[in-house]
Amino acid sequence: MHQHHAIDYIEFTVTDLAEAKRFYGEAFDWQFTDYGPGYAGIRSSRAGSPPEVGGLRQDERVRAGGPLVLLFSADLERSVEAVTKAGGTVTAGPYDFPGGRRFHFTDPSGNELGVWAEA
Repeated sequence: MHQHHAIDYIEFTVTDLAEAKRFYGEAFDWQFTDYGPGYAGIRSSRAGSPPEVGGLRQDERVRAGGPLVLLFSADLERSVEAVTKAGGTVTAGPYDFPGGRRFHFTDPSGNELGVWAEA
């Protein structure tokens, strides 16, 4: 069950999706759902785990700051307003993606996070 404004998903940027899937599958027994040539969802092999806990997104370089932390929102537009009102800067979106809508923002220190909502 998703919880409003809780950490919900971690997205790793990788430069070689096939190699990343091989590595994480072999090292940690992670399983994957392919969503096209540049993205794979991470499924835990543990019983009782959420269906998907993160993703591997292929890009030319790894983003500064490490993995992208995604929060869940029950009301995406209100979350955009709350982030802006608190002093954050929306850097992308809101935009549609398979499974819902999301936006990215930076906090006053420059950390980038994302917030997503179901469609």
